[in-house]
Amino acid sequence: MKLTLRIWRQRGATGRLVEYPVDGLSPDMSFLEALDVLNERLTTAGEEPVAFDHDCREGICGACGLMIDGVAHGPQRATTACQLHLRHFRDGDVVTVEPWRAEPFPVVRDLVVDRSALDRIVASGGYVGVPTGSAPDAHATPVPKPDADTAFEAAACIGCGACVAACPNGSAMLFTAAKATHLGVLPQGQPERWSRARDMVAEHDAEGFGGCTNTGECTAACPKGIPLTTIARLNADLLRAHTSRSDR
Repeated sequence: MKLTLRIWRQRGATGRLVEYPVDGLSPDMSFLEALDVLNERLTTAGEEPVAFDHDCREGICGACGLMIDGVAHGPQRATTACQLHLRHFRDGDVVTVEPWRAEPFPVVRDLVVDRSALDRIVASGGYVGVPTGSAPDAHATPVPKPDADTAFEAAACIGCGACVAACPNGSAMLFTAAKATHLGVLPQGQPERWSRARDMVAEHDAEGFGGCTNTGECTAACPKGIPLTTIARLNADLLRAHTSRSDR
């Protein structure tokens, strides 16, 4: 199998797309393995390999964020780039590979972007206060099954940033909502629920992410399928935070 990879190469403020024909590929390879093959050949030829993020390669860590033919993580729905297989492409295809495009995600080099803005959103309020002392007994605090399911669904967010890359406004509201919701619907997360929503959204805006206009591109691109209703829940908490005096 042969692909022509048009890859964004950047060092410094400017970059450009460079074409690399790569043959000898297997349809059973992942997309990142195709980049590995390319980098091995570039290294052997004395050229600089393509920089890209990766870690677990199991669809868990969220490091492998790539725009593949203009789609976050590529053409396969609910799939990260590291688990996207070459069988979803045709032999001879020309594939364009770019980094996430969003102002809060500056390009570090080639396909690597700085996503620390997402970490700062979490740090601004993504925690729960717990009493010190011994650990509570298991199941000491009952959690209704619908709430547990909602929290688990939101907690599946891997922080890859695909929602930001896909959003025409460059919004990170799906990410912010997921990180607030998986704590806010649980009993343990209630004391900071309203201040958490207010502080995390304030940090989201301070980082330069755009506003949400409910276009739905974020949830379509999310490899974990986090629903748009998660944003609605955050908006409800934010409204409560600005209208209630309970946490001021």
